[in-house]
Amino acid sequence: MATESSDAHYVIPAAYRRMENLHIVFWLLKDVSWCMVWKPLGLAMIVPTLAIAIIISWRTRHLVSELAHNLAIVLWISANSYWMISEFFHFDEVLVWHSVTGKHLALVPFGAGLAVLAYYYLVQKRRENRPEQVATL
Repeated sequence: MATESSDAHYVIPAAYRRMENLHIVFWLLKDVSWCMVWKPLGLAMIVPTLAIAIIISWRTRHLVSELAHNLAIVLWISANSYWMISEFFHFDEVLVWHSVTGKHLALVPFGAGLAVLAYYYLVQKRRENRPEQVATL
């Protein structure tokens, strides 16, 4: 007798998977460009890296777990890109307020990404894991 698994499966269409794989290439090119101080390529790679992350988030919006993690990635790429720009244009060490420098402003999107994940794990996931209450007589 065959038994069916109650585990849900998350299936990614091949076209989406190819886009996700290309996203990794763009992301790595952006970060290698940052490391090598190749400003034009690094700046250019922000656009496709961030755009694909946003598209992936949009496509997974119906799956709360995927959406939360993909939004965190969008925020991570945003913070990372801002930090790269601050170094490329030499305002990373400029004091903005007290001891806060230009690169410290990247903490805003980094923190927002952490907040999205904290909300998911501390609030949403707990709701998903609760057994449905059934009224019995």
